[in-house]
Amino acid sequence: MDNIPEILNKYIFYKRTVQNRSEKTVEQYLIDLTLFFRFLIAKRDGISTKDEAFSKIDIRCVDLHFMEQVRLEDIYEFFNYIATERDNHARARARKLSSIRSFYKYLVQHGMLEENIAANIDSPSFRSGLPKYLTVDESLSLLDTVRLDKDSKNRERDYAILTLFLNCGLRLSELVGINLSNMDEELRSMRVIGKGSKERIVYLNDACREAIADYLKVRPKEIKPGERDALFLSSRGQRISHKTVQWLVKKHLSSSGLGYKQYSTHKLRHTAATLMYQSGKVDVRVLKDILGHEQLNTTQIYTHISDESMEKAMDANPLAKVKRKKSNPDDTSGEA
Repeated sequence: MDNIPEILNKYIFYKRTVQNRSEKTVEQYLIDLTLFFRFLIAKRDGISTKDEAFSKIDIRCVDLHFMEQVRLEDIYEFFNYIATERDNHARARARKLSSIRSFYKYLVQHGMLEENIAANIDSPSFRSGLPKYLTVDESLSLLDTVRLDKDSKNRERDYAILTLFLNCGLRLSELVGINLSNMDEELRSMRVIGKGSKERIVYLNDACREAIADYLKVRPKEIKPGERDALFLSSRGQRISHKTVQWLVKKHLSSSGLGYKQYSTHKLRHTAATLMYQSGKVDVRVLKDILGHEQLNTTQIYTHISDESMEKAMDANPLAKVKRKKSNPDDTSGEA
């Protein structure tokens, strides 16, 4: 990359090849660090962060000597800037801190710096909300909306996509990346590529098998070179894009009367996980493997949803609001 400094270029190469980070993750590191460097240069050169020139600052001057001059106070000022001027919430600030820590860690591990000055900075605390999900009835309504849409040229494709989301809990990138060669001949299972290019086997139930089989019957015959192995295709005969899938999900949610809830492809993944855990009574450790989570504590958020449901169930008891009547201290009728 010609527009980024060599020291950052090497770091990005390291994250992509040695640590096998996804392109999306690498891109986010690059965005965060570019903003950080621009802030440091602006501070050094007296450029206002509110000036239009700020977004055009050339960061190619950043080298090892530049990094050696950065002080802890500079990092604190950067976080004050993104909080006050860019209105970054706690989660966004925490992510940027993670990017900066990772870069410093890389420099220290490779002997370029002696100290990771960002290592002990407290990460902004934020409350992780419980994931939003569709109920069983809402999920059925969504599927029926697509199934009954006889005017849609992509009905079978869209129905299969939604069925996989709601049954398998796939990530968007995993669904888009499915190849025909990843699936066995009987459509019993398929191999998906998850975060960090980690592979896992996803087993298909009857609903998924039937939806995929129906789609394969009408799958486009005119396919662009290099795209023949892609399972889901666009009308142009090429692998369907992330944006197209996001668009069609929002479109069908709106058509089924669920658009106001602002659900997304990731909410459909949450729906699959929640329904498997709550209604299917799937063990959380099995659910971890189905979803492709690296850590069990990531999966355990769905157990909290169950806890919330139990709390609501207790409140739904008709006796929940019945309270013991307090005796009137002035009432002496019971005295001897």
